[in-house]
Amino acid sequence: MWKKLFGGAGSRETFEIPAKDSPLFERINWEKLPRHVAIIMDGNGRWAKGKGMLRTAGHTAGVKTLKNILKTAIGLQLDALTVYAFSTENWKRPRPEVDFLMQLFSDYLKKELQEMHEDNVQIHFLGRIDGLPKSLQKQMRDAEALMKDNTGVKFNVAANYGGQDELLRATQSIAAKAAAGELKPEDITLSTIENELDTKGNLPVDLVIRTSGDLRLSNFLLWQSAYAEFWFTDTNWPDFTPEDFVDAMVDFAGRNRRFGGLKNT
Repeated sequence: MWKKLFGGAGSRETFEIPAKDSPLFERINWEKLPRHVAIIMDGNGRWAKGKGMLRTAGHTAGVKTLKNILKTAIGLQLDALTVYAFSTENWKRPRPEVDFLMQLFSDYLKKELQEMHEDNVQIHFLGRIDGLPKSLQKQMRDAEALMKDNTGVKFNVAANYGGQDELLRATQSIAAKAAAGELKPEDITLSTIENELDTKGNLPVDLVIRTSGDLRLSNFLLWQSAYAEFWFTDTNWPDFTPEDFVDAMVDFAGRNRRFGGLKNT
């Protein structure tokens, strides 16, 4: 239905936040929605290659998809949406592509910042932000400051992020506190670690979505996804629609989450 309404990714220029009684949500079980959804937005390059376009065209189309999925998450009243925008390993890509992505991040913030603020979104950036261009760092800090008091969806953007690197940084911080006598090793708890993670203050991830067919976590939210459900699709990210997102919500509602115990009743 959604692809028929909107066609390809390039044609989805506007998309309003769906109301709870929207036809898009008619299959939703509102009592069994995930609270925190994480997305590995994969397949921009494959989408572009399949259309005989440069990889950069895929990244541009993927930004339009992200806006629509964030609007859908707002309509679903999710607590948090975390997306994998740029990993610590992505620096290995060709320099022109990396430079394009940095500029794309900057342009996205310039264009979408005010609208996200009006939508009551609270944005936060995960990862080694100090490794990004200085001007982009300032945009990110300014965006977080602007939206820090908003009470809607927590929109976490992982940029220069790696799950192992996050755990390394958390461990180093805890070790420094222990060395300074601020913390005894025997007093270290799960909460101690969670409070040192980039996602401090967020609920655990309930559902991880990965597009474009690969079946792996790719160093994304390793701690936070300990008991997450996974939902994979062969659809490339630029073609991922709000209806696809709803499909994942419907599938999640049918899962039996046991958290290491016996069947829930």
